[in-house]
Amino acid sequence: MIQVPHLPVAALVELVNGWGSVPRARGGARPYPPVAEFAARHPALRPPDGELDGSLLESAADAVYPVFAATDVEAKARRVTALLKHVGVRPAVSVEGADLRATWLVPRHEDALAASVAVGVYEQLLAAGAGRLGTCASSTCGDVYVDASPGAHRRFCSITCQNRERVAAFRRRRAADADS
Repeated sequence: MIQVPHLPVAALVELVNGWGSVPRARGGARPYPPVAEFAARHPALRPPDGELDGSLLESAADAVYPVFAATDVEAKARRVTALLKHVGVRPAVSVEGADLRATWLVPRHEDALAASVAVGVYEQLLAAGAGRLGTCASSTCGDVYVDASPGAHRRFCSITCQNRERVAAFRRRRAADADS
């Protein structure tokens, strides 16, 4: 059994937005981020038998994107459960010094990254709630986000997307006013 590496939530979002098919398609076919830079920032994700590659990252990102895109709690829960089951994640307890720590195991090395992504989104859902995971409300963006705002009202992945949508709405209203 292989221990699943911990994936911080920021790395989860970076992974999905950088290599996910939907965010890349809606974002205008932007170039892939350098795999080596992502691997350097997150060395625990590197497979023991080699290096991370783009196809592995894309596969993991595409597997978890539907969790972010689901609009209700039940759908998010079903999708996370299916993802955990698909990669064969099993809970375990490890010993670190005199302390016990929850850990996760998978039977195969090649499932470690997908399992890390699944466990990362699972832990985020339980810690912060399903309403904190989402996809950008901009029509030209498919990026995901984790809402850390106090009111949990985030709708956009970034201020850039939010401002772009506000400007477009202003221009539509202005054009409608000019036509009438």
